[in-house]
Amino acid sequence: MSWLGTAYLRAIQAVGRRLPYGTNVFERSWDVLVVLDGCRADLLASVADDYDFLDDPGSIRSVGSASSEWLENTFVGHPETEATVMVTANTWTDRYLDADAFAALDEVWKYAWDDDHGTIPAAAVTDRAISHAREGDPDRLVAHYMQPHHPFVPDPLDGDDGLVRAGSHSNTANPWVALRQDAVSVGRVRDAYRANLEYVLAEVATLVENIDGRVAITADHGNLLGEWGLYGHPLATPVPALITVPWVETTAVDRETRTPAFEPPEPLPVSRVYGEDTEAEQLAALGYR
Repeated sequence: MSWLGTAYLRAIQAVGRRLPYGTNVFERSWDVLVVLDGCRADLLASVADDYDFLDDPGSIRSVGSASSEWLENTFVGHPETEATVMVTANTWTDRYLDADAFAALDEVWKYAWDDDHGTIPAAAVTDRAISHAREGDPDRLVAHYMQPHHPFVPDPLDGDDGLVRAGSHSNTANPWVALRQDAVSVGRVRDAYRANLEYVLAEVATLVENIDGRVAITADHGNLLGEWGLYGHPLATPVPALITVPWVETTAVDRETRTPAFEPPEPLPVSRVYGEDTEAEQLAALGYR
């Protein structure tokens, strides 16, 4: 990004840091909250007809334009967390959330990382959420999937100029950087972004067949595809296309069609929990460094 572009973004962020925006999800009624990381509201709406549980998709304004901001503004200091079990593939929880503030904080990313794809498989989140729902029957359950946030699992854009395998730590592996550099087309990224959403929605479909209660499906933030001359999901940037996220409500009934097979190792691997080098690599693979 040029110095002028950086100055432009910093000016927007200066305003964003001063303005409260968005609706905290705890203001809504739900038993299970499914969080699709980085999912635009219009992206979910575009596939809703293909999924019975996505009836009448709506939207809300997020309380953050990036995961760290959303986590902090949603959970930190909120009394509802005491009765909430959170299963999460998002790597920012280690820095922004206090495990003691939750009924349970299951940080799946610490032990389910997939080196081949440079991300956390959606199935791991599904299995752990089902296990918590059946074994603990929590008042509230959050299942935070990493998709459709890149890397794009079904379509990592290997063959595109300027865009390499999603697991690489090069900036060109970040589709939003590639878009800004005009190294890949918007249409190409949209297709891969949508395929990644469909990948995770297959797991959400399984989840709602294996839990009970009122389910809400939302996102922490979206992604900019050039709106206001910006790309991705910069922090404290309340651009409507970025902070408008899905909100869909449905009712789930446990039909026991899935027996969770994935469990965390005991104890968790030290390198995954405490290894600073490993955490840095994971953040880079997800485009955070």
